[in-house]
Amino acid sequence: MKAVRFASYGGPEVLVQEEVPLPDPGPGEVLLRVHAAGVNPIDWKVRAGHLKESLRSQLPLIPGWDVSGVVEKVGIGMVGVTEGEEVYGMMNFSRDGAYAEYAVAAAEDLAPKPSSLDHVHAAAVPLAALTAWQGLFDVADLRPGQSVLIHGAAGGVGHFAVQFAKWKGAWVIGTSSSRNINVVGELGADELIDYEKAAFDEVLSDVDVVLDTQGGEIQRRSWPVIRTGGTLVSTVSLSVSNSAAERGVRGELMLVRPDANELAQIAALIDSGDVRPLVSNIIPLAEAARAQQLSQTGHVRGKIVLRVRE
Repeated sequence: MKAVRFASYGGPEVLVQEEVPLPDPGPGEVLLRVHAAGVNPIDWKVRAGHLKESLRSQLPLIPGWDVSGVVEKVGIGMVGVTEGEEVYGMMNFSRDGAYAEYAVAAAEDLAPKPSSLDHVHAAAVPLAALTAWQGLFDVADLRPGQSVLIHGAAGGVGHFAVQFAKWKGAWVIGTSSSRNINVVGELGADELIDYEKAAFDEVLSDVDVVLDTQGGEIQRRSWPVIRTGGTLVSTVSLSVSNSAAERGVRGELMLVRPDANELAQIAALIDSGDVRPLVSNIIPLAEAARAQQLSQTGHVRGKIVLRVRE
């Protein structure tokens, strides 16, 4: 099969498309005929070696842990998943991913693909949507009527977070560039902050929850706008300020995990029209390096997806 992989850590140039052996599913696994693979920041971070100590992946490695495809073969003793079923899911970071014509995934990490989406748009969902869902609901316990500030609200995680929070009944505040501010409004945000024109920490106070996808200076400026007893959830890094700790503001660093049950709930919201994925770029598998370069700019609206097959 054709696959894009890297044999050493480095820049986008280490990604090479080549012929590799077709993998075989073991117990509890399925072989997927990949139709599309989502591109996420973790893809280039793994490729660059930023996570080699924590993941300890074996090289060469096929990246890409967002997948949508069709079950080609099931492992011995598998029940509940059938050949020919259309599924989507988030794969384990420490093993080969979906930048390939076929991929092996744990059956328990997969859910039926949203019926209203094609494979390209379905592949844009799992990792980013699960990050937003788990950050808002599992970690922050966001409730109806609460206020939530979502940084990078037009990005991969952010655009799902806006829609989930709105569906939950929260007051949604989204930060974005001028280029994307109208998109954030169309997604349902109640309050828009164009960070090129206004400083969020000068206009906000007493926010219940902050979803931080940026870290650094943005996180530092976020602590004072959170109410006493509120929560900041970061997807990138965490450094709780002394003043925030004194006010009982909780800081949580999260790492997304596969969850088929949550993916099924997300699929239902997509099929009901409450949530929609934004796909800004659809790129052929052979141009995976270009896709990662775009991702690395940090200014992607919605998601980038690799089309593996028609």
